[in-house]
Amino acid sequence: MNDLTVIITLVIIVNFVFNYILDALNAKKFKTPLPGLIQDVYDGERYEQSVAYKVVNHRFDKIEALVGLLIILVFLWLGGFGWADQMARMVSENELVVALVFFGILGLGSDLLGIPFSYYHTFVIEERFGFNKQTKKLFWTDKLKSWLLAGILGSVLLFVVIKLYGIAGESFWWYAWLVITAFTVFMNLFYAQIFVPLFNKQTPLSKGALRDKIEAYAAKVNFSLQNIYVIDGSKRSTKANAYFSGFGKQKRITLYDTLIESLSPDEIVAVLAHEVGHYKKKHILWQMLVSILTMGVTLYILSLSLRFSLFSEALGIPVHSFHAGLVSFSLLYSPISMVLGVFGNLLSRKFEYQADAFAAETYRGEHLIGALKKLSSDALNNVTPHTAYVFVHYSHPPLLARILHLHKVHQTDNHLVD
Repeated sequence: MNDLTVIITLVIIVNFVFNYILDALNAKKFKTPLPGLIQDVYDGERYEQSVAYKVVNHRFDKIEALVGLLIILVFLWLGGFGWADQMARMVSENELVVALVFFGILGLGSDLLGIPFSYYHTFVIEERFGFNKQTKKLFWTDKLKSWLLAGILGSVLLFVVIKLYGIAGESFWWYAWLVITAFTVFMNLFYAQIFVPLFNKQTPLSKGALRDKIEAYAAKVNFSLQNIYVIDGSKRSTKANAYFSGFGKQKRITLYDTLIESLSPDEIVAVLAHEVGHYKKKHILWQMLVSILTMGVTLYILSLSLRFSLFSEALGIPVHSFHAGLVSFSLLYSPISMVLGVFGNLLSRKFEYQADAFAAETYRGEHLIGALKKLSSDALNNVTPHTAYVFVHYSHPPLLARILHLHKVHQTDNHLVD
């Protein structure tokens, strides 16, 4: 242990306190009376239910965060990382194998500790408020599939990066950046085709009035769309969603079956128009480029930190190694990561406003507003969050802000007049 251990400890604690304060500020807004534009999101009984849901989740999140804090501090100061390193070195003397086993121990251990919280949230909290549709069998099947997938993909990616470090030394970050960039592009293109089917069934949207409306809209905005899929999200939750993935010939729009059940055809087309707006405005490409650039900067800083053995010693690991340095760096990097996350959320919220405006301009703004209100109500969303919490954590603008923006964009449109 060294002075860096103390610094890592302070970073962890300050990060916890900062988020604790933000959560507390946000919790004070739970019972805020609904502004006029969104008073119809909840009736009296539904509003009380939404407050109860937010309070229960807030208390649960506080307990989970506190337990997580205690575990990481105990692990850091009582030699947990050193123990994991020793266990890995008992398996092999090869540094590549040691690193893979080390991260396997940490990853599996972390996930096992998180299972009770995940289980309770799913089968107690979500069940209590009528959201959960997941069976216990599906819960455990998902968990096993996730472990297998993370083990395979994570091991391969980690193996390549460590191998590059062994070959290129401090210059490894250039090559690692190229590999991770290729992986990012691959996942963006083929995630829906290769990995989603492992967890969900996707079927092409059947012919009928809804598909006709969607195809008519796509033709109107000159958007080539052959891949419209419906995903069986209802087997896990009643909450609805829709998302856009891929680009070029691989682009597709996926609608949750719960979305189709909750919204009218016009509202569904408005949501789809929002997703088309993301594509037309090249938001997916821009966000991917920002992610890639951020990864490059992160890898470069990592390469500098790996020069110093004190990064390994800070974890109680006497042998300087890539895997120990990476963990220390990750713990120290969390404030920078949070700042980058804030800027990323700013960009994301800007893109959401632009996609909303595109949807209103090319379809009907009141249908998008209706859809946003229904989705918020169905999910018992917090529609009066604290501005500081939104600034740090929200990738999407709050409901009221989105509606006000739509009114501002189309202030002369009678359909949007309150």
